[in-house]
Amino acid sequence: MRAKITYIVTAAVLVFYFFLVGSRGVMLIRHGTPVTVTFGAAVLILPVIGVWFLWKNTQFVRRANALAAELDAEGGLPVDDLPRAPSGRIDRDAADAVFTKRREETEDAPDDWRTWFRLAVAYQDARDTPRARKAMQQAIALHRSRPAPSASPAAPSSPSGA
Repeated sequence: MRAKITYIVTAAVLVFYFFLVGSRGVMLIRHGTPVTVTFGAAVLILPVIGVWFLWKNTQFVRRANALAAELDAEGGLPVDDLPRAPSGRIDRDAADAVFTKRREETEDAPDDWRTWFRLAVAYQDARDTPRARKAMQQAIALHRSRPAPSASPAAPSSPSGA
């Protein structure tokens, strides 16, 4: 819950910042000289990129959380039982051992989003955030590409064909 609150507060601060920067860009454009219009347009690019980046990250987090909830409902969520230092940091050797196991599971079932999810968690525990993100993106892509379960079974056809 703490991470969620931190994310929301950070996102709100960024949106406020984007608003301030965007308003300065509009003010520069309204000034009307070629130099200020050019600078204003350049300044407006920053909030656009920032909003896009914030949106993509929010979507990533929402999708990863949905996978975590589904995996938890199935009873397949990895248990966080790794030894930790007094600072709370996960023991590197223990994380590497779990990572090796998760990598082998993923190699055995490369089309299963669950193994990629658990591999992403193992990467994160081993402090390899870029690879953790790529593994989670792979899990999300595999989850989204799987056939959707049908809402109701197909109705049996009658013998008369009607």
